[in-house]
Amino acid sequence: MKIDVINLDGGKAGSVELSDEVFGIEEIRPDILQRCVVWQLAKRRAGTHKVQTRNENSRTGKKMYKQKGTGGARHGSRRAPQFVGGSRAFGPVVRSHEIDLPKKVRKLALRHALSSKAKAGSLVILDQAALEAPKTAALRAQFEKLGLKNALIIAGPAVDTNFGLAARNIPHVDVLPDAGLNVYDVLRRDTLVLTRAAVEAIQARFSEEAA
Repeated sequence: MKIDVINLDGGKAGSVELSDEVFGIEEIRPDILQRCVVWQLAKRRAGTHKVQTRNENSRTGKKMYKQKGTGGARHGSRRAPQFVGGSRAFGPVVRSHEIDLPKKVRKLALRHALSSKAKAGSLVILDQAALEAPKTAALRAQFEKLGLKNALIIAGPAVDTNFGLAARNIPHVDVLPDAGLNVYDVLRRDTLVLTRAAVEAIQARFSEEAA
């Protein structure tokens, strides 16, 4: 599959051949994409939520009243959940929310995410993402000319310093290097923008894995 390459000014800068194995999958699997997104978001969770259990509550441990003869229920501690100031029953504890997802499924999900953008016509190939000066207003004007309002930009092996500084204050625009390419960020933005270098790196990565 061949796609035109443009520069930041909107002019054409040739074309690039995209691998059908990476960008040309016809039947997109939403279930695989969903599994990968859930896996990514679960890994992000800190899992530091915590409440006091009965053995951590500093309330008195003295028996409230004698066991028998009161006509009331038998209680042994004011730390029990049913009393004001008591501990919460089955509250959250510090734990990891991470789940397992096979590496093959993660690779397949990324290929399906890239193909979904190409199939929807939401894939843009830039010649390069670099600026001579970190001017946010100028870059925003170039994005408006290209129709980029909500986009993920994969800038290549490393993000150009000036480009990164100019883009970081533009809402709904994310800039990542090749290593940061992931399913969740691809799907959460309307448009995927890849530089020519990023395309070469992505296709080389998947060809090496296939070999």
